[in-house]
Amino acid sequence: MSRQRLRMVLAALVASVFNGSLMAAQPAPLRVGLLTVKTGVAAGIGQQMQDGFEYLLQERGGKLAGRDVELVVADTAASPAVAKAKFLQLTERDRVDVVIGPLAAFEAVAIRDDIARAKIPVILSSAAAEDLTQRKADPWMVRSSSTSAQAMHPFGEYAANTLKYRRIAVVAEDLSFSHETVAGFQRTFEEAGGKIVQKLWAPFNATDFATVIAQIRPNVDAVLINFSGGNAARFLKQYRDYGLKQRIPLLAGMNTVDESLLEKMGDEALGIVSAGWYSGAIASPANDRYVAGFRKQYHIAPGFYATGGYSAGLILEQALQAGGTTALSGRALADAMHAVRISQSPRGPLTLDRLGNPVVTVYIRKVARVGGKLVNTVVREYPGVTQFWTYDPSAFLANPVYSRDYPPSRNLD
Repeated sequence: MSRQRLRMVLAALVASVFNGSLMAAQPAPLRVGLLTVKTGVAAGIGQQMQDGFEYLLQERGGKLAGRDVELVVADTAASPAVAKAKFLQLTERDRVDVVIGPLAAFEAVAIRDDIARAKIPVILSSAAAEDLTQRKADPWMVRSSSTSAQAMHPFGEYAANTLKYRRIAVVAEDLSFSHETVAGFQRTFEEAGGKIVQKLWAPFNATDFATVIAQIRPNVDAVLINFSGGNAARFLKQYRDYGLKQRIPLLAGMNTVDESLLEKMGDEALGIVSAGWYSGAIASPANDRYVAGFRKQYHIAPGFYATGGYSAGLILEQALQAGGTTALSGRALADAMHAVRISQSPRGPLTLDRLGNPVVTVYIRKVARVGGKLVNTVVREYPGVTQFWTYDPSAFLANPVYSRDYPPSRNLD
């Protein structure tokens, strides 16, 4: 073999070894399963959740912590049975590394035992079922949103101490999320001297609220409502049409006046006071960039569901970064997710407590028209709110989980 030929062969061998080393150094793509709702009445908010996570990926060029991301989306159809089947499909057939979702609290409850068996890290981006990060917390699971009642604890005190309301009626969807949301508000509102004097539960699939609206007592200071998706808009229009808007003010859970819903509402939403861990009107550079970029991409403002998906991406990203050059997976990734401490995000600081639930800033918000658009203006902030509010965690967990019957309603007329 000639000297020139030998040099060419050696160069080819060196290049082959070098390229092989580079390939070996590249971590495998991260497979992310997304459980959301793509069909049915909740499809709109399900898409918002997906948009929030995908927007973060777009900001990061399709990578998290340097790893390419392969997203596998599964439609749960807002059904516990379907959610269970889709979770098993993602973890057993599609072999995902992490699951984000599902959307609804009752779906998350349905897959809770499957999460422990699958040993796959899960980030709950909107499902707010209290016990999933309380009495039934699991080391494989964290939450990126909040519990159902977390923002309602300070809201109950605010309604009693700042708004000076004493008698409040409740109208809400008859499902566990609303039961827990109302329970948290009731507990602190009544401890501060107020009374919940009426509770009206509307079927989840109802579209006509005439019957419940007609039952609202005229001698209350305000009505607390909790509806999601299209039902929120329908209720508010019917409340206005029955002439109650000008007579009895409305308080609401954050989902009822979510930014994505406000885009389609009119004056019937003006003046509604709510509490939540996000508002599109938060005054910070991080939120300004987020809102502007999201609106440019999707032609709608990000709200609760989108920001839950976006926050899930932030948690996953920081957890992956904790591994350095090691591509974390399995229990190591789940442990890293529990240790996340995010100092800046569109919603403000975001850390997780020992049970995997966020410690958040709660914003008291009031719907107003700004620049021709309805927005949730921020009127007060409560920083560092945990899922236990000011209660001792051990004593809190010794009580029953919030429900339709707990705390008991002792002041109903």
